[in-house]
Amino acid sequence: MIETYYVGAYWGARKEDAGECARRLATVVQLLQPVDPLFASWFKGSKSLKQALTRPLELEVSSLQQYIQRHLMRDDRRQPMEDLGFSFSLWNGHQGGNDAWLSIGCGGYWEQGTNRCVLDAPNEGPGLERVLTTSFQVAALRALATAWEPDWGAAVSSAYRDMIKTKYPDVWPGWVTYFSRRLGRVPPLPAPVRIEPVEDKGTLVILTPERFTATNPAHVALADRVCELLERAGLLQRKPHPAK
Repeated sequence: MIETYYVGAYWGARKEDAGECARRLATVVQLLQPVDPLFASWFKGSKSLKQALTRPLELEVSSLQQYIQRHLMRDDRRQPMEDLGFSFSLWNGHQGGNDAWLSIGCGGYWEQGTNRCVLDAPNEGPGLERVLTTSFQVAALRALATAWEPDWGAAVSSAYRDMIKTKYPDVWPGWVTYFSRRLGRVPPLPAPVRIEPVEDKGTLVILTPERFTATNPAHVALADRVCELLERAGLLQRKPHPAK
């Protein structure tokens, strides 16, 4: 079975209108562009991929704001549910023979909800070897963290996520994990773990210099030890983030 990976950023209730979400979306798209040719351009989600290719994403904030406003969450009667914010997706147009997706939920301020920005990069095809590198995963998560200022985020293998989701249901660490300063301070961690700041916003924890896999016992043992230290530091419990 192929071990698949994704990069996600998550944050609690934060009331932001379509204009504020548009500025953050423009930022994340611009920050992802130099990470890899996969992200040179994006297309708006549509009923079919063929139709999506006729709807390129324009980076003017006013255009993005209009697009996001049309994706305000609604109930079964099509009535607005403003406290749930906006939800939409983007596709990279199969650039270089690879598909990539951005799934975004932002502006929600329901206290039990979660906002997110999830990047699904290719798990097959010609770009796979670039994607499955520490440098790619670090750069992608750094871009998401910088743009959205989440509470936490992770570049993680779905197999490893399944292994730990019961023990750590609120915040699950991955190959690379981001912690906002709002959650607390990252403690000293054992080698070969590396720690990098993200501006003044938070910290990246990078478990291994090579590809992290859930089938490697040494990788899993290292991750378990790091999780123990992070849990002891109070970083793996979800903390309320009051709406603005």
